[in-house]
Amino acid sequence: MPVDPAIAVMLEQINALAAVSVREADPEFLREADRRLRTLGPAPAPIEVGSVQDTVVAGPAGDIPVRVYRPAGAGLHPTVAYFHGGGWTIGDLDSHDLVTRRLCRDVEAVVVAVHYRRAPEDPFPAAYDDCLTVATHVADHIDAYGGDRDRLAVAGDSAGANLAAVVALAFRDQHRPLAAQLLAYPATDFEGSYPSRAEYGEGYLLTLEALDDFKHLYAGDDPAARSDSRLSPLRAASHRGLAPAVLGVGQYDPLRDEVMAYAEALRAAGVEVFARVYDGLTHTFLGLFALSPAADAADAELFAQLKQRLAV
Repeated sequence: MPVDPAIAVMLEQINALAAVSVREADPEFLREADRRLRTLGPAPAPIEVGSVQDTVVAGPAGDIPVRVYRPAGAGLHPTVAYFHGGGWTIGDLDSHDLVTRRLCRDVEAVVVAVHYRRAPEDPFPAAYDDCLTVATHVADHIDAYGGDRDRLAVAGDSAGANLAAVVALAFRDQHRPLAAQLLAYPATDFEGSYPSRAEYGEGYLLTLEALDDFKHLYAGDDPAARSDSRLSPLRAASHRGLAPAVLGVGQYDPLRDEVMAYAEALRAAGVEVFARVYDGLTHTFLGLFALSPAADAADAELFAQLKQRLAV
């Protein structure tokens, strides 16, 4: 089917960012451009949650900013550590505030959003280390968050979903319990070749050139290094024993085929998987639900699937 009409109207404006060389641009320019793009379209209605608190978690290179969203109502709740997207280079707590508010509301979970160190100032493994540090802190201090140690999940979109996937691998290897992982259009393989990259690598928001540049800024160009499972979770030696996974990707996303390859690798290893390709949608649809009814429906399904896996 064609690109969702509501998103197609904005593609020309959104694709203006793709004309900028990610590799050569000042990262602060990219971050400001991303902030401006997020103001396009109608202003979304506020999403109310019980409370929102900005705080920090001690990290390997200093304090890591986090934003804690709590649902209304007393009692135990599931907890979700959320890692924002942005090519490991852009994005922050504010850029994904709408998504994390909806996640908190729809899943009825405490959401701990993480502002990890970003490339190129802090390349790999900085973002990975920060995300693993916060997820571990939350697990070790669960009484200060949702309170139920059996209902902890990781989640993210795009680069953040890549980080969620590799944190899930680390938790498995450390024998730490994890109830679920929500991966919205994750990068799963830095080195592979997939048809969707060529088919949808131009004109559909995330270009192949930008994708390659973001990977370069985060992890360099050494194929051996980029095959590290902390960058390419698809290349992990084993996927057995990983937390149940919820994956979603748009039809017109250059990452589509590697997302589905990861879903198949998990299934082959005996992991419970829900995976969907959403017709008509592009990269970053998770944050476009106020603009696009199709994106809204996709978000609702993904969050419902996560909620199901975090049910008592």
